[in-house]
Amino acid sequence: MNCRRGWGLLLAVPVAACVAAQARADGQVVERTEPYAISGTSGPELYASIGERGPLVGEGVRTIAHTNFKLTWTRDYQRRGNACTLALARPKLIITYTLPKPSAKLPPAVQKRWEVFIDGIRRHEKVHGEDIKSMVKRIEATTIGFTVDNDPKCTKIREAIKEPLSQASLAQRRQSREFDRVEMGEGGNIRRLILGLLNGE
Repeated sequence: MNCRRGWGLLLAVPVAACVAAQARADGQVVERTEPYAISGTSGPELYASIGERGPLVGEGVRTIAHTNFKLTWTRDYQRRGNACTLALARPKLIITYTLPKPSAKLPPAVQKRWEVFIDGIRRHEKVHGEDIKSMVKRIEATTIGFTVDNDPKCTKIREAIKEPLSQASLAQRRQSREFDRVEMGEGGNIRRLILGLLNGE
């Protein structure tokens, strides 16, 4: 499963990557931050550069930041009598946050506004990251132990298990869209962050 989501105004240019890995008994979660370079030394210049260089999340649509993830599984299907059971499902989840980063030193006043802006953007994206982790937990809860009768070769279960996987993915997408709708709506947190960067409000 590979999903990309983004939001904002608007070819990411990665300049560095910070990686945090969390090993778990039932799998692994890796969180990466990939900055892309923007230019400018004022709020309006920085925001304009984001509009020119922000990640593409659709045809001609750029965003301030986005969260992308790749999810793969190691599964152990076991025959039990004439049935087949998913005895183990170990996920490997890689979450990548793409965020803007100024390429030049900023004046002190602009630097302070930038720090408020990027901290708010980072926290917004982290919420999406937590939603993705919750989706993985939901998949684990609804699929481990899943059993299909009259499936001695463990073939039917692979098709049957697609439904709970789909439901978990759809729930995550709905939650993500609703969060963005509130954050980006009139008076929402994202608009306040943008105004703060542009006007120092």
